[in-house]
Amino acid sequence: MTESKSKLASKWASNTKALKAVQVAFDMDEKLQYVIRREAIDAGVGPTDQIRTILALPQNKRPKRPRLTVSLSPDDYNTLAERYGIDAEDQLEIKKRVMAELVDYATDQVDKY
Repeated sequence: MTESKSKLASKWASNTKALKAVQVAFDMDEKLQYVIRREAIDAGVGPTDQIRTILALPQNKRPKRPRLTVSLSPDDYNTLAERYGIDAEDQLEIKKRVMAELVDYATDQVDKY
């Protein structure tokens, strides 16, 4: 086996635990989901970490980037481009403008919390 193949095999072997993990979804009343999500927010963790805390399971110690996500369709980019008066193909600029709009919105709302 070549050195690069050996490194690759070693890398895959170290990921065996991760490959055995299975994501489990829970369908429950919205009010109950809200409680867990709210506790997660108050604790500064994600819902997954909050569920692991409730179940007394070990936490993943890797730092997580605090981020929000949204999926944007081509139609969404067109709508936003029109709003911002820029070309719909300039997705990086659209993302920058969306970020600025979200920051402005959250800054205005922060006193409510």
